[in-house]
Amino acid sequence: MPYLQYPYLGWKQQCTYVPIVFPPQHQDRQPGFEYVMNPRPISDNPSYTGSGRLRNKIAIITGGDSGIGRAVAIAFAKEGADLAIAYLDEHQDAAETRQMINSLGRHCVLIPVDLRAEEGCRLVVDTAIRTYGRLDILVNNHGVQFHQHSIMDITREQLLNTFHTNIISFFDMTKAALPHLRPGSSIINTTSDTAFSGARFMIDYTATKGAIVSFTRSLSLSLADQGIRVNAVAPGPTWTPLIPSAFTAEQVTTFGTEVPLGRPGQPFELAPAYVLLASDDASYISGQVVFVNGGSIVV
Repeated sequence: MPYLQYPYLGWKQQCTYVPIVFPPQHQDRQPGFEYVMNPRPISDNPSYTGSGRLRNKIAIITGGDSGIGRAVAIAFAKEGADLAIAYLDEHQDAAETRQMINSLGRHCVLIPVDLRAEEGCRLVVDTAIRTYGRLDILVNNHGVQFHQHSIMDITREQLLNTFHTNIISFFDMTKAALPHLRPGSSIINTTSDTAFSGARFMIDYTATKGAIVSFTRSLSLSLADQGIRVNAVAPGPTWTPLIPSAFTAEQVTTFGTEVPLGRPGQPFELAPAYVLLASDDASYISGQVVFVNGGSIVV
């Protein structure tokens, strides 16, 4: 019987090219908790050792307590960066992330905050500057996702919550960070491949992800003469706390099996794209969207 393998980890699952099945599970809150997921997402690739591409850089990562944000934080630390991580109230997940960063010999400050409020975004940047004295990289990564069968089921409250969380806060974080960014700095926004393909049951979510794409492109043009690059990463289905929070327990069991590679991504598989865009290796890349989505072709 053939095996499905996660690259470089030696992890493998016996399969017959049928969908990978997660145990049914659901969390009745957003954002979700990573520490109760089964199996836990894979945030760290032990084979990734880093080469100093972000040596002594300072990065803010929103939603860095878990999921893709945690994996990016670990990869950034391996590349020599110190971190400021903003999160809502997932304190146990955040503490685990800080411990991982510290074990790599880098510093990590945790900032529990509601980024739907403009003053919360200013607090994150002020804390980073007070702690480190400067800022080089901003990763706008946090988000929520609610499923509804019809646009008629999307309440005004849900609509405003999704937009305030997923895109308005990106504006506010960028406005707070911009006075501290210098030529060579990088802003990276997490969008989604659903911004291009659409998603039948996530109309408000995909609308915000489409807005992030346009925000990224326009901001890159606006900041080009300041030498600040702006790009986005568009994940496909990825095993993060957002999934058991947004999907039913039944839907979780086949999550991510529709993509050409036949499985969801793990957070560590997204992190190298963020490292590239944050580093000087991407000095001629701005206004672009990098797709990490299991082989789906989107235009």
